[in-house]
Amino acid sequence: MAKARKVIITCAVTGGIHTPSMSPHLPVTAQEIADAAIGAAEAGAAVVHLHARNPQDGRPDQSPELFSPFLKVIKQRSDVVLNLTTGGAPTMTVEERLRPAATFKPEVASLNMGTMNFGLYPMIERFKGKFKYDWEEPYLEGTRKGMFKNTLADIEMILTTCAENNTRFEVECYDISHLYTLKHFLDRGVIKAPLFIQSVFGILGGIGTHPEDVIMMKRTADRLFGDQYHWSVLGAGAAQMRIAAMAASMGGNVRVGLEDSLWIGAGKLAESNAQQVKKVRQILEGLGLEIATPDDAREILALKGGDKVAF
Repeated sequence: MAKARKVIITCAVTGGIHTPSMSPHLPVTAQEIADAAIGAAEAGAAVVHLHARNPQDGRPDQSPELFSPFLKVIKQRSDVVLNLTTGGAPTMTVEERLRPAATFKPEVASLNMGTMNFGLYPMIERFKGKFKYDWEEPYLEGTRKGMFKNTLADIEMILTTCAENNTRFEVECYDISHLYTLKHFLDRGVIKAPLFIQSVFGILGGIGTHPEDVIMMKRTADRLFGDQYHWSVLGAGAAQMRIAAMAASMGGNVRVGLEDSLWIGAGKLAESNAQQVKKVRQILEGLGLEIATPDDAREILALKGGDKVAF
């Protein structure tokens, strides 16, 4: 029997995609985000991917002072790897999005690898008339005419700002072209191997969720990066667990969490991030795969520390 490999589970606990009216279980306050991250870690997540929200109305917010309270609690109560977003939300400038990673110097930070359409507006129809806050519907509607700006200059700014912090990037690739952009920065030495590539499936404006899409992403990454990268996937919405199962069987790591999907089954809201982690863990262990601990993830991804700032 082949030696079991260890699969890294990342949990993205709140994100900047869904709005508070969509689920009562979406973490908003610092305490809710901290509890969600710790619960996910206890369920088997080795990495937690973190955004902040305004505690009054739940809108995405990249103010470091909103990150600090939940980062402090998580660090006190868990050894889980912290992954801070530099994506934030499409409405933010790159300077705003970068502030938490630049301030706290985490072990891992996310990095979007290209400007793209990022269509959230189809969710309006489902929740029309149910929005609690006046910002929610315009925020979603704005993605119909707007774009998620991640220019080559923006990407380089994030990479060079964090270059001395020992922060390794979880590179988010929403399409095949993003892999070629990553190769550009790798060839120039702006980002270093080993790479941690997160392939994102199912966002309107990016690659779809067909099995051939998953295969194409993996084949292209293999051809461009060989043994210089570790692969992870996330499937948006209903594709979450299906994409995870497929990619895990192909040698990938997985990401779940309420940032990516509010659901635990057809028509059934997930009651917590931990619930999704437990479900994907069951799938992985059913495939005969071993779940990576936070320290395993640090070894696999060649993390060198980070988290230098006292929270």
